Amino acid sequence: MKVSVVLPAKNEAEGLRRTLPALQAALPGAEVIVVDDGSTDDTRAVAASHGVRVLSSPYSMGNGAAIKRGARAAGGEVIVFMDADGQHDPALIPQLLARLDAGYDMVVGARDGGGQASLGRGLANGLYNRLATWMTGHRVLDLTSGFRVVRRERFLEFLHLLPNGFSYPTTSTMAFFRSAYPVDYVPVRVDKRIGTASHIRPIKDGVRFLLIIFKIATLYSPLKLFAPVGMLFFLTGLGYYSYTFLTQGRFTNMSALLFSAAVIIFLVGLVSEQITSLTYRRE
Repeated sequence: MKVSVVLPAKNEAEGLRRTLPALQAALPGAEVIVVDDGSTDDTRAVAASHGVRVLSSPYSMGNGAAIKRGARAAGGEVIVFMDADGQHDPALIPQLLARLDAGYDMVVGARDGGGQASLGRGLANGLYNRLATWMTGHRVLDLTSGFRVVRRERFLEFLHLLPNGFSYPTTSTMAFFRSAYPVDYVPVRVDKRIGTASHIRPIKDGVRFLLIIFKIATLYSPLKLFAPVGMLFFLTGLGYYSYTFLTQGRFTNMSALLFSAAVIIFLVGLVSEQITSLTYRRE
């Protein structure tokens, strides 16, 4: 089984100096591809000095775009995705690869609480995991981990769904679940990143948080999100109507608005469900 390792890298010269030797020692026969996402430091030179394949972009296109370029270029039957910043230990890759032999199509390295960038992101990731678990009916230990191994043939089926920016792990994981491709999780240790530390940006990260929540729903089963929201509006309208009828003996505009919103939300969910089904239809 030929293995390709894809490392998206943007200004990760220091991280690559530690990651690439460890990676070549752990998987001496693997194809290693560093996708230089418009770096302004020595990322490309460091990667080339270690004899690995380097794909460079003239400007930054985003982490997801780097993943897609690397996946297209990979020649292995299995692709290993990992960060180039030193957080992921290449010595753990064989543990993930071993689970593919058990019949899985994707195996994800699941971080523990200590592997999260910050408390805020840890809480957000915990919510993502619980929501994804409820949506899919399978226990999701780490929805946003970038350390994973996949069967290339399966992964390429969903390449058109992956965003150029953030959340490629979320998109690919939900796509695999939606298409009934088995996904497994292996607990892994995550080291401190080399280079600039990640910082919380309340507005940008808040918007990203909401987008991922909606992406989880729309990628798997939109109706599972729309139906409860529609029911909430319906019950609120029913409660308000009961109150106004008992106290004023009439049906108010607010009750009509709430009932109308419930119907609209439910119908939008039905349409979204059909669109999602068409998205995953293969010729």
